[in-house]
Amino acid sequence: MFSKFLNLDKEKQDRIINAAIKEFAQKGYNNASTNEIIKEAGISKGLLFHYFGNKKQLFLFLFDYCYELIAEQFYQKINFTETDFFTRIRQAVMVKMELLAAYPDLFKFMEEAYLEDSAEVKIEVDKKVKELNDVNFGKIYEGIDFSKFRADMDIKKVLKIITWTFEKLSEEELYKAKLSPTHHIDYEKVFLQSEDYFEILMKAFYKGDQPQ
Repeated sequence: MFSKFLNLDKEKQDRIINAAIKEFAQKGYNNASTNEIIKEAGISKGLLFHYFGNKKQLFLFLFDYCYELIAEQFYQKINFTETDFFTRIRQAVMVKMELLAAYPDLFKFMEEAYLEDSAEVKIEVDKKVKELNDVNFGKIYEGIDFSKFRADMDIKKVLKIITWTFEKLSEEELYKAKLSPTHHIDYEKVFLQSEDYFEILMKAFYKGDQPQ
């Protein structure tokens, strides 16, 4: 669908992408103006819609683009030779914070997309988020040494409990951000909260002889 845009030279692609990310991140979907995007990017509105069809398709393209760029960097940095589950998860949190520092605008756009209430895009975004969460949790679990978990518990149910815990933690932080005028998420605070949950979950689900 976006082949015409992807055939543009990289400099022009970046101008359009950066202008659109900035506008959507600052104003949300409904209030974002394609007039501001074309002004910032230095192109005509006709050309923008030639590449993307409409505002909705531009927004959904950006969601996929930002996710793929962040995910590529994320999985390059994760050490998949680490087989301890909680060490792997801690590592994932730290890598995310590194990427946040490197790509603040992309994360800001993704945060706004996750919080987006516009009926025009909410169903599609929610569906994408669910699919991505399922894929990501599957990848994070690859190569994990499950022998460290207690043998008297169903490992699938244990992983669901752990997954739900951190999904809920994320949901709470997104909800707080939604109520905030700036939609700011304090990732350092989230990391510290995660550490508390790591300790509790390790004590609950690891064998007694495992190092804490």
